[in-house]
Amino acid sequence: FSTNKKKNIVDFFLKVYAPQKGDKTLQEAIAAHIESVKTEIMPLLLEKQLFIMGSDGNPAWQKVEVLPEKATVLFHFMRNEDNTHYFPTIKYNGTKVDFQYKNAFLICDEPAWMILNNQLYHFAKDVDGKKLRPFLNKRFIVIPKNIEEDYYRKFVTSIITLFDVYAKGFEIRSESHRCIPQLSLVEHRAKALASEPNERDDDSHVSFHLSFQYGTNNFKFEGFDAKANVSMEKKDNDYVFHKVKRDLLLEKETLDLLQELGLNLSQGSKILEKHEAFSWLQTSYEALTNGGITIVQEQSEAGDGKRYFLGYSTIEVRISEGNDWFDIHTLVKFGEFEIPFIQLRNLILQKKKEFVLPNGEIAVIPESWFTQYSELFAFIEHNSEQEGFILKKYHLSLVQELEKDSLATATMSRKLKQLQGFEAIQDYPLPAEFVGTLRPYQKAGYNWMRFLNDYHFGGCLADDMGLGKTVQTLALLLSQKEQGNQYPSLLIMPTSLLYNWEMEAKKFAPSLRILVYAGTYRDKNSELFNNYDVILSSYGIVRIDIDLLKNYRFNYVILDESQAIKNPNSSIAKAVMQFNSRRRLVLTGTPLENSTLDLWSQMTFINPGLLGSLHFFRNEFQLPIEKKNDESKIKRLFSIIKPFMLRRHKSQVATELPPKIESVYYTQLSEQQEKIYEEAKSYYRNLILKQIDNEGMAKSHLMVLQGLSKLRMLANHPRMNDEMYEGDSGKFNDV
Repeated sequence: FSTNKKKNIVDFFLKVYAPQKGDKTLQEAIAAHIESVKTEIMPLLLEKQLFIMGSDGNPAWQKVEVLPEKATVLFHFMRNEDNTHYFPTIKYNGTKVDFQYKNAFLICDEPAWMILNNQLYHFAKDVDGKKLRPFLNKRFIVIPKNIEEDYYRKFVTSIITLFDVYAKGFEIRSESHRCIPQLSLVEHRAKALASEPNERDDDSHVSFHLSFQYGTNNFKFEGFDAKANVSMEKKDNDYVFHKVKRDLLLEKETLDLLQELGLNLSQGSKILEKHEAFSWLQTSYEALTNGGITIVQEQSEAGDGKRYFLGYSTIEVRISEGNDWFDIHTLVKFGEFEIPFIQLRNLILQKKKEFVLPNGEIAVIPESWFTQYSELFAFIEHNSEQEGFILKKYHLSLVQELEKDSLATATMSRKLKQLQGFEAIQDYPLPAEFVGTLRPYQKAGYNWMRFLNDYHFGGCLADDMGLGKTVQTLALLLSQKEQGNQYPSLLIMPTSLLYNWEMEAKKFAPSLRILVYAGTYRDKNSELFNNYDVILSSYGIVRIDIDLLKNYRFNYVILDESQAIKNPNSSIAKAVMQFNSRRRLVLTGTPLENSTLDLWSQMTFINPGLLGSLHFFRNEFQLPIEKKNDESKIKRLFSIIKPFMLRRHKSQVATELPPKIESVYYTQLSEQQEKIYEEAKSYYRNLILKQIDNEGMAKSHLMVLQGLSKLRMLANHPRMNDEMYEGDSGKFNDV
């Protein structure tokens, strides 16, 4: 206990622990420690020889008889008109012990051990020595009338609870009643009450309290405390103490049940965040009611009279297969109230957890529903014809997961059920008029695209550059012609690739009728398309002619270098979304360039609704992945898009191909070009340094970028910047 370890024992007791000038807190701590040690020592003295040490140093001055049996204490309360007298009596083996004014002294208080006439007493019911000490030299204690009620409620109740009491002037009744466990909860709000029940209140907490009620007279005992079993009742000027026999076995079983359900109330109460508390209530409600526990809501600290629904809530989801979609049927109930599915869906999508039931109670949507059904609710669409909801078939994996986790029941064809993980892909024959052969991985890509076609899905072929996305796609388009498809397909690409696609088609699929829909003087007549199998066009032309093209029915609309639509707000992305076609494909070697948002635009084009709305995708995937690096969201996004994206790297599938050869060629500026370049460089250097001095580096970025862009154009050819330039360019000449 000494904070100064260098002090010796004598200094410690004389200067630190000295009763008159020592540290009071330290003295109390040491006294409590000594008391706890004595509590352990005293029982060891039974059947041992004990002596009192004399003042002359004789260690065996007088022998003490250690009494083997426990003495009993009876506390007396004698109430009269003016006051109440309180005193204890002691009996040993049925004989009254006269201990007052007899030089008795207490060796230990908790529990009491007392020496009287060289005999050591200990007591039944672990009587506290502090209850006996005042009476060693006093006959009784007087309780004045003016503090009687408060004294009775606090002190007399505890004495009757713990010990044997003889009362005169008031009544003690021993009673037996049925025990009803009660789990009460109260809301604690750290900020002002939300004006609307649907507003989020993340600072709100709920505390749980366990009590046991006996009978109809409101005999309630908090927590599992076997010593508390007395309730005081005042009638006019009379007092009645009800000493209730508690069902300790049932109370212990209740406490154990709550422990098994994840709510530890051994300390009497437990505080949880509100969403956690109501989620626990939802999952545990049936077990609580089966265990005979009554759930009670107490008035919140805010005093707003807000009442929560504390019953059982269920959601049943049934999914049945339609032609091109799944029909969604749901039943949502909070107790006796059935909630319209559209209301619940909107609340979950808006992350709102509370709503008002018809009876005015506030229902809290279980937290698990937000994680288990958020994707389903985000992906389903309203079916105006049947006044219901549908889910596109390319969300089959989501349906399978819900069924696997027992979150929904699904009815679907045997063929669709066998399509586990989209991996049951058969081997399709190549078109008879296809010229050439496909490498094994190219044939696998062709099979995959044929598989998507059979199940009415769109896809993204995302092989590395140079692995033959063009030839795989041409094989698919040729198979469509041989199957008798009457509609032409539209292939959209950067203008620089039009010639390459036309040449590749003539080489591998010469029977395909190809129309290049491009150029300033193109014939803007969609009826011409009827005479061709494949229409080749550019992103620029499509953006200009979308009002014409969107009304034509195509078989396939295929985007090459589809990263061109990665920005969903761009005009080209908005244009291609308007096409009318049976199927859609995108081809790209870089499906993800800058952000996960690149995926949303491309995946939404091939399978509209696959990743939900743009708002949903940002909150559910983009922000958690890019801001928090959420691994679970990365895996979930991958599992959704995996069936519709095929990506092979050259190192995986084309090991026999030689590595890419890069040649770096350095060119020199021409004399006139170099002069203009140096003048521009000096001009921008001085301009940028001046702007940095005046406005700082943060506001000079645009000027730096402008200067670099100007120098880049001059390095290519000064005429890019000045149409009147008549000189040459080193790079232009070398090219």
